[in-house]
Amino acid sequence: MKNLLTHKLTFGTACLALVVILLGAWTRLSDAGLGCPDWPGCYGHLTVPQSEQALSKAKELFPEHQVVAEKAWPEMIHRYFAGTLGLLVFLITFLLIKYKEQTKGMLPLAVGLSVLIVFQALLGMWTVTLGLWPLTVMGHLLGGFVTLSMLWYITLRLRDRQLEFHQHELKGLVKIAIVVVILQIFLGGWTSSNYAAIICTDFPSCQGSLFPPMDFISAFQLWGHGVDNYEFGILGNDARVTIQWTHRLGAYITIAVIGFMLMKVWQYKRLRNLLKIIAGLLTLQVILGISNVLFSIPMAIALAHNGIAVMLLLSLVTLFHYMSLPKERF
Repeated sequence: MKNLLTHKLTFGTACLALVVILLGAWTRLSDAGLGCPDWPGCYGHLTVPQSEQALSKAKELFPEHQVVAEKAWPEMIHRYFAGTLGLLVFLITFLLIKYKEQTKGMLPLAVGLSVLIVFQALLGMWTVTLGLWPLTVMGHLLGGFVTLSMLWYITLRLRDRQLEFHQHELKGLVKIAIVVVILQIFLGGWTSSNYAAIICTDFPSCQGSLFPPMDFISAFQLWGHGVDNYEFGILGNDARVTIQWTHRLGAYITIAVIGFMLMKVWQYKRLRNLLKIIAGLLTLQVILGISNVLFSIPMAIALAHNGIAVMLLLSLVTLFHYMSLPKERF
């Protein structure tokens, strides 16, 4: 296998996956998730209708919708990038399967990655056809993070594929930290998809209380509510407060788990620069989260909050990889 070519390919594809995640966040935060009422096209076209003829056809096909280019373009741009990402993922899977004898057990990762990207496409379709149903929106967001993490891990494995891999005694602790961050991303996606991000405008209290009235049953009802459109949310105040409050609680737990992990792994001097990066990203993420509350979700801060969450997860995946290498490497 042309190892350098494949390493560059996976790295470039991981970078594209990051762009897709940020474009998805931009689409969601600009309330453009239903900018196109159909999938994979937009009002029956491969691009946003602009000409008189195209607009007339769109009105004929979707009389209950009006073409709003400012909403439709973010959605379509996201789809173009996501489609390109899918093709590259299939190519990577093909190469890893073709050269499976040289890729040290990465076949399950390769197959899993392609299965995930297909499911991501379905979630993207259901996000539109089910009217921004929170479960599909949150699942689509989380799937994007997992896709990027897998691509990044494959990139690291290909880079160091000549080395022998070992099981380190602290590797399980790093795995726990990764799971906790993924669960916190789940809560963040659930907060965003239920439009609960701005229900509390104060911090550390929420609506003037550390323990405001809450409704956990409605807040975490994963299945449908019998409506066709979930845009701008359908939950009541107490349910949204519950989601926001739980996301904050998740942040405290995440800080505690990662902090404990950092203290345990600090003994390895060669890993300290990476550990400092993880600590810095975690601190910045907390600041961005609080800023989102205090400044009512400005686009720049909200996008940064998504981006830093990605970087924090990738830094932990990198640490997990390093904990698989021979001890003399760290």
